[in-house]
Amino acid sequence: MITLTERQSLILKAIVRDYTEGGTPVGSKSLVQELPMKVSSATIRNEMARLEDLGLIVKTHLSSGRIPSIKGYRYYVDHILTPEKVDNRDLKVIQHSLGGEFHKIDEIVAQSADILSQLTSYTTFTLRPELKHSRLSGFRLVPLGNHQVMAILVTNNGDVENQTFTIPNDLSGDELEPVVRFIDDQLIGLPLEDVLAKLQQEIPLKLSRYLQNPDGFLDIFGSVLSKAASERFYVGGKLNLFNYTSQQNPKEMRSLYSLLDQTDNLANVIGTPGQHIQVRIGNEITNDLLKDYSLITATYDVDQHGQGIIALLGPTAMPYSRMIGLMGAFQRELARKLLDYYRYFDE
Repeated sequence: MITLTERQSLILKAIVRDYTEGGTPVGSKSLVQELPMKVSSATIRNEMARLEDLGLIVKTHLSSGRIPSIKGYRYYVDHILTPEKVDNRDLKVIQHSLGGEFHKIDEIVAQSADILSQLTSYTTFTLRPELKHSRLSGFRLVPLGNHQVMAILVTNNGDVENQTFTIPNDLSGDELEPVVRFIDDQLIGLPLEDVLAKLQQEIPLKLSRYLQNPDGFLDIFGSVLSKAASERFYVGGKLNLFNYTSQQNPKEMRSLYSLLDQTDNLANVIGTPGQHIQVRIGNEITNDLLKDYSLITATYDVDQHGQGIIALLGPTAMPYSRMIGLMGAFQRELARKLLDYYRYFDE
């Protein structure tokens, strides 16, 4: 395990700060003016040589200065970094942006991805709390004509899902009314995960009392129910992803962009963060397309309503202290906003 002296830690911290802010290699002369203790340029060069031997900084071909290595960023994040306190301006932007009128949880979570992206200029991801733990509070079928119906499902927290379906020619709207009453009598008030389980087990047999062939209705109900209970990532600042990569291969660029549209792949990349903010750098991210990036993730807790996820994807040379401070503030403000929303529907 690497152990640095106080002076070496201060030098590494200064190199990370200067490089992430300015984007140019850092030399010993500039560090002389920045360190809190008085040391000569020669002493700093010796310490930088030690940091280079440890693999924490590397020399570039462009100048005699040094830049942090992936290993150096990792050491800095784990042992040196102190999260930056969010300034009042950024906090007011977050609070104001989340202070509007929202009609669905998804609107809040989608908006939060855009807010975080605007604050950081990076690509961001937000995942709403798992709605499997929400309860079914309403289900309706609205005839649209031409054998089409709109299925509308409402949860106890105000979330509304709807989908339009074509029903078989031999199935009329009148025949579906007893089925909707059955849903109201038997399933309203149950958690969505319980309804999904019943849909696989006892519901098909019970529906056969009302419908000669219940498969068509089961497809409709199962589809809108699964949509309501599914994970849903929202992405902010998609194009920002390309500002921080040296990759110019068109095929890989397309793969990188399409990654953002695939929930399963995003879920694998982001994983399951803990309560504390986590940072993965370069090859620590489980996708080779993201080896030039860093990923900061955290969960936000909405009490009994479950947990959601926020994530930030940017270059390895990002100002980690500021980003982690922003993530912490955002984590708190988003949870507070969603709790207010849930309380409204619980009243």
